Amino acid sequence: MSKLPQKITIKDWDPSDRPREKLQHHGASCLSNAELFAVLIGSGSFKESAVDLMKRVLQSVDHDLHKLQQLSLEHLVQFNGIGIAKAVKIKTALELSKRLVQKTQNKVPELNHSKVAFENIRYELAALGHEEFWVMYLNQSSKLIEKFRLSQGGITRTVVDIRLALKRAFEVGATSLILVHNHPSGNLTPSKHDKELTQKFKRAAKYVDLSVLDHLIVSEKGYFSFADEEII
Repeated sequence: MSKLPQKITIKDWDPSDRPREKLQHHGASCLSNAELFAVLIGSGSFKESAVDLMKRVLQSVDHDLHKLQQLSLEHLVQFNGIGIAKAVKIKTALELSKRLVQKTQNKVPELNHSKVAFENIRYELAALGHEEFWVMYLNQSSKLIEKFRLSQGGITRTVVDIRLALKRAFEVGATSLILVHNHPSGNLTPSKHDKELTQKFKRAAKYVDLSVLDHLIVSEKGYFSFADEEII
């Protein structure tokens, strides 16, 4: 009689890779979305760990938490390894997150530091599997007016229309901009193209009395600020 394959568990991982231990020693911000949900649901299935299970669930919605929030309990339990109890935990966490965001959005943030800007936009961009370019429009007090997705592209690059970005600035009454795009690879080093695009944006904005305050490159690992590195 053949032996049944051994069940995959996170306990077999190196302690430094286990989500709970990572959260305990480094904080929740160091965990990916899949790892956070894995801590929440507690276990996976016979064939995969909780992290791999949640990676599969997130992949089904293009890693978009808003889309995940829209899934019904009936849809969630169709994933092998997720029963009604785990589905309820996922829905509960997403609802709490939604309420927290709504409460936070009632206060207009003042984006006076790169970290504040990153925290304000990380959930839109950090976990995406493709590249997107966004512009954060600010008023004279550096308070956020709008976050605007300028373009969406492939894994390595997206086409950016500077004219459209500046047009939107006038429509919303902005006086300054923060450029943001993600690197799905996780590599936060700016490319030659990133640097050239930043300078083109800066020159174009200057002609119409707008200021480009920063350009952020974001991923699940963190962010890179052109302003902090004094290359803008």
